[in-house]
This record gives sequence, structure tokens and C-alpha cells, in this order.
Amino acid sequence: MNSWARFVVGATTTGVATIAYAAGVERRRWTLREATLPVLPVGSRPLRILHISDLHMTPGQASKQRWVAELAALKPDLVVNTGDNLSHARAVPNVVAALGPLLERPGLFVFGSNDYFGPTPKNPLRYLRRTERRIHGEPLPWRDLRAALVERGWEDATHSRVTLDVDGIRVAAAGVDDPHLSLDRYDRIAGGPGTNADLRLGLTHSPEPRVLDAFAADGYDLVLAGHTHGGQLRVPGIGALVTNCGLDRSRARGASRWGAHTWLHVSAGLGTSPFAPVRFACPPEASLLTLVPPPIGSQGQKTTPASAAADVG
Repeated sequence: MNSWARFVVGATTTGVATIAYAAGVERRRWTLREATLPVLPVGSRPLRILHISDLHMTPGQASKQRWVAELAALKPDLVVNTGDNLSHARAVPNVVAALGPLLERPGLFVFGSNDYFGPTPKNPLRYLRRTERRIHGEPLPWRDLRAALVERGWEDATHSRVTLDVDGIRVAAAGVDDPHLSLDRYDRIAGGPGTNADLRLGLTHSPEPRVLDAFAADGYDLVLAGHTHGGQLRVPGIGALVTNCGLDRSRARGASRWGAHTWLHVSAGLGTSPFAPVRFACPPEASLLTLVPPPIGSQGQKTTPASAAADVG
């Protein structure tokens, strides 16, 4: 066998092995990502948020359901779900079963495109070039899912302002419908969450810059999003090749600053489209975010709201 033939055989073998790993191993390598974000007022106790996104559930998927349900053992103070829960019309019971123990905790949610419409086969090269042409799959039973989540006590933050008292920490939250489908109507929540909150929290499925800019301009401390799958296929040393939205590739997953005063956290999510069931260098994840006050004397240090100070006195 000459050197060219050996190269072809080696490259083919490597490619097949990589695809087998991405499809058979990594997409089920459930991972908990942890981060600490300095967004609370001075004197606040830590607040732990479990951020879940992009379950893309289909009937079955027992290992995913078990792993998500076991996250309840973390005892988060608040659970935030940023959408794309469904990939099949009969998957609502599976999503509810996975979230079951977590539904006993305070929770907030917004939906994504794959709560409204099922996935469809796509040319993978489409993701490498931005296009506005979208083909929707079958309608999904998002109303049934919403009813199940609300019945268990979670708050739908879609185009709504929600105020929660989470173990003494006042959370003012608001969210938008999915910008990926151009359903966001930020004007319905515009104007900021007020000054009496300890945490101003924004929710969106797709982290489109226009939405992030609006949350930042209104003084939100933290915005949570999903949608990107962290790039889904990442190149070691390079990172994500695409985000499937207007967000830059360096922010495809994890925490970053957005402007001078706002933090952004993008979840790489827990699922994939059933038509592209692969992940590489980007395992499926949920995130446990520990929110704390900034270090004393640091720039951007938050003070305790006046009403909270009065309560302490």
C-alpha cells in the first residue's frame, strides 16, 4: 500500500471513529457545568440557579430523563428553563417526567422554536451560512407543556414581568418569546424591572444581540439563554464554528459580559435534533450558577436596595 492509500485509509478510519464517538458516546455524556457570577448586592447570601435548556426530548431517552431528574439533588434555589424542550409530538410526558422533582422548586421558563414546531431534516452546510429561510416541522403541543409546568408552580416569563421571593432574595424576571422565529416583542416588557429587586433576570431562548442589548439597556444583571447547543460540533483549539444566531462564536456557551453591567449565560443544552444526533467536544450540559455579590471595592459593585436595607434594620 503506497503512502497516499495509507493516508486515505487513515483519514477514513479517523472520520468514522469520530462520528461514532460523537453519535454514540458524547451526545449522552451528561455534564454539569458550574460557574460563579458576581451579580448580587453586597451583603446578599449566594443564590443558586439551575439553568436547563434544549432538552429536545423524544419518547424514550431514559438516560436523559434520569439524569435531569437527579439534578434535583442539587437543591437549587431557582430553576430556569430557556426552551426547546420538545422534538416529538408525544414527548410532553417525557419532559414532565424528567423535570418532575425540579418542578417542586421555584421555576421560570420561556419557550423556543422546538416547543412550537418539530425539527426537520436540514443540510448541515446551511448552518455555515446565515439564511432567513426556515422550514417548520409539525406543530408541537406547547400548550400542553405550558399547562403542565404552570400547574406545578413554574412561572411563564414570556412577555411578562415576574417577581419572586427566593428565600429572601427578590428576583425581578422578564422574558421574550423566541427571537429565532422573530416572535420577540421586547416592547411588552420594556422599561426595566424596577429598583427594588436584588436580582434583575432576563430570559430568552435565542441570544440574539438585539434582545441582549435591550435587556442590558434596561439594567438587567443577568440574561439566560440557550439555542446555540454550544456550537454542537466544536473544534479543539478553535471552539464553536457556528451559533445559529447573531451571537458571536466566542459566546456560544458559558458566561460572558454583555456591556458594562450585564452578564450573559448561554447553555449548550442537553439535546440535539433527532436528524443530527451528534456532539463533539461539546457534551450535553445543565449549568449550576452560583450568584454572589462582587468582591468588596470592585468596579460595578451593587448596593443593597433601599427597601431591603429597611427590612434589615
